[in-house]
Amino acid sequence: MQQLGQILEIAMMIAFGFSWPNNIITTLKNKSTKGKSLLFLILIDAGYICGITGKILIGNVVWYVMFFYVLNFVMVTTDMILYFHYRRIEKTNK
Repeated sequence: MQQLGQILEIAMMIAFGFSWPNNIITTLKNKSTKGKSLLFLILIDAGYICGITGKILIGNVVWYVMFFYVLNFVMVTTDMILYFHYRRIEKTNK
């Protein structure tokens, strides 16, 4: 049953993970922060940090599950970095 739980957790992380590359590509194409929410990105990253920390604290560190947590965290952080980059450009162009 625990293995099924891990498989379902991975499925959830993969489903979430498919949206981030698309979001990053859209930001790169548009070169804009229009329609982006910094608070949303921060909350998502905080959620991934809580998930990773929780797994470590309860001793349930399974590498293939943690891989997806870290991968999604990196993608959201990348999107956040792009947000700050394009926000700075937008402010200088005003």
